[in-house]
Amino acid sequence: MSKKVKIGLVQMSCEADVATNVDKAEARIREAAAQGAQIVCLQELFTSLYFCDVEDHHNFSLAEAIPGPTTDRMAALAGELGVVIVASLFEKRAQGLYHNTTAVLDADGTYLGKYRKMHIPDDPGYYEKFYFTPGDLGYKVFDTKFARVGVLICWDQWYPEAARITALMGAELLVYPTAIGWDTNEVDPAQNTEQYNAWQTIQRSHAIANGVHVVSVNRVGREADQQFWGGSFVANPFGSLLYLAPHDQEVVHVQEIDLAQTDKYRTTWPYLRDRRIDSYQPITKRYIDE
Repeated sequence: MSKKVKIGLVQMSCEADVATNVDKAEARIREAAAQGAQIVCLQELFTSLYFCDVEDHHNFSLAEAIPGPTTDRMAALAGELGVVIVASLFEKRAQGLYHNTTAVLDADGTYLGKYRKMHIPDDPGYYEKFYFTPGDLGYKVFDTKFARVGVLICWDQWYPEAARITALMGAELLVYPTAIGWDTNEVDPAQNTEQYNAWQTIQRSHAIANGVHVVSVNRVGREADQQFWGGSFVANPFGSLLYLAPHDQEVVHVQEIDLAQTDKYRTTWPYLRDRRIDSYQPITKRYIDE
């Protein structure tokens, strides 16, 4: 038997005004729902520009409580349209304590909970450790009306351990809200191509290793010295691309996937059956040098 679900991807550019971005996201969600989407996924930190390109204390004013005003608005929208919304936000947990967080709103408007980004980068153009405390909720899956959704965020996408644990918790698909792009000061085009290919390849490998669909939603457009590369995609449990967005356009795309394919792929290539969990204790070490 099939278990088909339609996934909406919203790849958009952002500007400095938060209200404008939230209004745009709502319009795009409505567009996806009109195309039949049942689960709509927004990109990382969709309410603002990607502010982590600089270390600026003024940017903490962009944060909000979760649940809070944006999740309330998204919950009302989800209930109105009958869709699940995956919404990535800058969370103010307490004074001086902030997280990069994704909230999940069910199709009846219920706030199902949140996932706090576990892996926090600190690289030129991505000074996230200045803003975000690492997640302390662990890995999360959300039982929505249409699927059991596992949510991970951007830098998490480079870590097979995160994908594996989320899949082992029963996620039927993995969703990665993302904000990543090319440094416009990079003079070697081969470097840009290699970086994008690595980003796509690692996530497709998570689909293969775990036998689940992967949905990655990135932003697009120029912000300061970052050219966000778009390229949002959906991969099936063998890593094949079912959809690939362009690098330079805003896109609303609805992709039908069949969650029942997981059983076929996992029985054909039984990675979970053959895992040697008795041998994996060394993975908990930072580095094996003794």
